[in-house]
Amino acid sequence: MRRTFALAAMMAAGVTATACYSPGDRAAGGAAIGGLTGAGIGALASGGRAAPTLAGAAVGAATGAVVGAATAPPPPGPGCARWGADPYGRPVCVASY
Repeated sequence: MRRTFALAAMMAAGVTATACYSPGDRAAGGAAIGGLTGAGIGALASGGRAAPTLAGAAVGAATGAVVGAATAPPPPGPGCARWGADPYGRPVCVASY
């Protein structure tokens, strides 16, 4: 029961890093969540031995960083500095910044 609670607490602490938008921030958050999850799985699967726990943490962190960076949303487009109208009167951006 203590291991399950510790694993849940580690994963909950890692969830706070998921609200990032740049690829670097997403990679760091993904690495933290993946590392904690991998360490937890490695510890549970090996009975708490150090080598499988560290291996799980390393694989989880690397995978989390790659997936986090790959799933970052695209940056917002440029804003409109000046609006105009097309031949039908609909607004269109004529100058962006």
